[in-house]
Amino acid sequence: MAGARQAQQWLLTLLPAFPVLLLVLRLWQLSRQDMSTMLLLVQYVSPLGLLSALLIALVWAFPLGVLTFGVLGRLLRLSAPERFDPERSLLASWTARTPGWVLSAAVALGALTWQLRFLPTLLMLGLWLLALRTRYLHPDQPTRILVFAVALPLAAAVLAYSVLFAAIVAAVWEGELTTAALLAVPPAAAVLLTGPIPGWSAPVLTHGLAYTVAAVLPLVMGAVFLRVPVLPTAAVELAPQGAVAASPGGGAVPAPADRAEPVVVLGALITVTDTSTIVLDRAAGVRFLPNGRVRSQVLCPEAARVPYSVVTVHGWPVEETVLDWMMPRRPVADPDVRCDGRLPAAR
Repeated sequence: MAGARQAQQWLLTLLPAFPVLLLVLRLWQLSRQDMSTMLLLVQYVSPLGLLSALLIALVWAFPLGVLTFGVLGRLLRLSAPERFDPERSLLASWTARTPGWVLSAAVALGALTWQLRFLPTLLMLGLWLLALRTRYLHPDQPTRILVFAVALPLAAAVLAYSVLFAAIVAAVWEGELTTAALLAVPPAAAVLLTGPIPGWSAPVLTHGLAYTVAAVLPLVMGAVFLRVPVLPTAAVELAPQGAVAASPGGGAVPAPADRAEPVVVLGALITVTDTSTIVLDRAAGVRFLPNGRVRSQVLCPEAARVPYSVVTVHGWPVEETVLDWMMPRRPVADPDVRCDGRLPAAR
């Protein structure tokens, strides 16, 4: 059997194991490497909740992988057609078997889920794909090639710089050089890679970049997912214990715990059983809180992410996505004091 087919079979076999590995590593990290705590989390944590958190956190990775490998494969096919062998090269096999609608769906998904500062990169990848596809399918139509490989990238670059110029200047002024590069470089680069490269360098360059992306992308995905909350954060208000201690004279007097104030326990809510409310506290310790002592529970919203960049594009922060802009904003409400570990006012 050809090498590409064998590699593809191994890839399809191991690919479903990657999300499972990420989920297990997330629970292992959440339990602070304590096996008993991890087994408790596995018993009670909803698999659907974990998969939902995984999907929401890593939805951006699908367009990145599809478009990157799509550009590299089409560049190899156009630059070194004699080395484009789907039976031997996994990159060539992927390119030959990926329909155009998958690439279009990846561009649409990236436009919705990528932050604004990455949209110029998405524009660059989309224009590269369109130009390389046009050159491959219509080599005998110079007018069409001129339109899609030269005129369209130039027009897109001019339009992008007219929209992003103020933001680029602001990023440089604020010292955010990474943001400035993400906004300024891709529109100009979109004009450069719209045709073949020297055939002798195409196999080494495309395969080398493909292997690099394949090695780095899972590491980045894992680093991102390990910071995603997978359990709801809750504040549980507990009444004082009702223990009774025996006095030296034989009578019963309230124990010191009876005179104590109520307390608020903050942590990740694992589950509620018939007898206990199980919480993973901030020190990664599991606490079984008797339901008889639970006065109230409140779900604490996730803390708002502190913006890294102050740059905006016509009022649109560069760290927001189109989905963030389209979805309704959550109404601002006073936070519950119990989420700060404080008791509410006397009732």
